[in-house]
Amino acid sequence: MFDSGTIMQYYCHMKRKHQRTLVAIFAHPVSGNIQWADIESLLVALGAEVTDREGSRIGVRLFGERRVFHRPHPSPNTDKGAVASVREWLKRNEVVPK
Repeated sequence: MFDSGTIMQYYCHMKRKHQRTLVAIFAHPVSGNIQWADIESLLVALGAEVTDREGSRIGVRLFGERRVFHRPHPSPNTDKGAVASVREWLKRNEVVPK
């Protein structure tokens, strides 16, 4: 896990766009209107390494873990289940909105 200084470091150096995406990810109820490109951009801003996998899958390496996600298609919006999954992953690693 990270200490609170690390969390603040992430948040303070985020662009406003990434801060808004983070807030949207943690909104209740879970939003189905977040574009995957915004989530992917946030993960990259946090230091993720993103690699294309088979089909619409992508590999994301962040927090010393590897996750596989599906890029949504044909709609650019991420489904609620994927948003909830990303939320839990960020929360477990103490990356939450202020």
